[in-house]
Amino acid sequence: MPTALLVLALSAFAIGTTEFVIMGLLPEVATDLGVSIPGAGWLVTGYALGVAIGAPFMAMLTSKLPRKHALLALMGVFIIGNLLCAIAANYGLLMLARVVTALCHGAFFGIGSVVAASLVPANRKASAVALMFTGLTLANVLGVPLGTALGQVAGWRSTFWAVTLIGIAALIGLWRVLPRQDDEEATDIRAEFAALRGAGLWLALSTTVLFSAAVFCIFTYVAPLLGEVTGVSPRGVTWSLLLIGLGLTLGNVIGGRLADWKLAQTLMGVFVALAVASSVLTWTSANLIPTEITLFLWATAAFAAVPALQVNVVNFGSDAPNLVSTLNIGAFNVGNALGAWVGGLVISHGFGLTSVPLAAAVLAILALLATLFTFSNRNPELQAALD
Repeated sequence: MPTALLVLALSAFAIGTTEFVIMGLLPEVATDLGVSIPGAGWLVTGYALGVAIGAPFMAMLTSKLPRKHALLALMGVFIIGNLLCAIAANYGLLMLARVVTALCHGAFFGIGSVVAASLVPANRKASAVALMFTGLTLANVLGVPLGTALGQVAGWRSTFWAVTLIGIAALIGLWRVLPRQDDEEATDIRAEFAALRGAGLWLALSTTVLFSAAVFCIFTYVAPLLGEVTGVSPRGVTWSLLLIGLGLTLGNVIGGRLADWKLAQTLMGVFVALAVASSVLTWTSANLIPTEITLFLWATAAFAAVPALQVNVVNFGSDAPNLVSTLNIGAFNVGNALGAWVGGLVISHGFGLTSVPLAAAVLAILALLATLFTFSNRNPELQAALD
């Protein structure tokens, strides 16, 4: 794999860390800024909305730039956003800084995945995208726990200073090793929007939303599930999250290779595995060892779908690769919010934490149905993509 893919992975690591580490620092942020924990929690929501809403606008703003220059500009926005987080004097400024940081997220992953796929032969595109997204999974394995520990010891602002430095390193790496592809076609933004009309593309994006909702329905509430149902200590929860992160990393690598082999079959198989693992978690969650095994398998199945989903939308929107890849990242974040809402709805209606995995299984089945419909033999356009 080209060195440029490793730099893209480093960039993904920085972006993933800044997105998720805030969840581990909520108590410190709330205390320092004088807001409640739920109020601080809106910093997570603000970031997700910034990704979902800002992604297409940033794609349009960078549409006239060569992809290398677009990635450099987006990483510059990321660095500025994290710097603003580190020096934010109050809650309002921190929220604004989080939204600024989020603006680069969707467009960077969207354009970056197109660049990653262009660096390798056609039969290794999904593996290349998977390598880039490995940075995102490593953010969960290493970036979030280490960033949380640093923030707890040296203050939450120190974490954002550290991520700013990683962003600068990624910017230098992108500038030095990312090749400028002089043969790439100039982006016609009107033509890209015209390419969004196909039903297959919107089905693919809907599949991404349902997949992400199935994952985050559990992921959002995994800590209280482990603590209140399984009886895991707070320190044990940290180790469980590390185990989940390892599963996510393994799944990302496996999924990239499987998607290079058979894209549609990979998606269908992953969604079946995700539905089964989620359902099993309902019954294993009362016992430690079965719970840990189930969560590891669940995490592996979950991220095995990520590279396939990204390649899937580009296949259907090949005339607008930058825009559709960016929209797919927005779809992931819409699914994140949907999954958290569904899980919260289940709990608020008195069904309990053990019913959350069942709700996630239903969402995974809906993703499977969307995939089956997308690749139906009755639609020549979609069947051509399957072949």
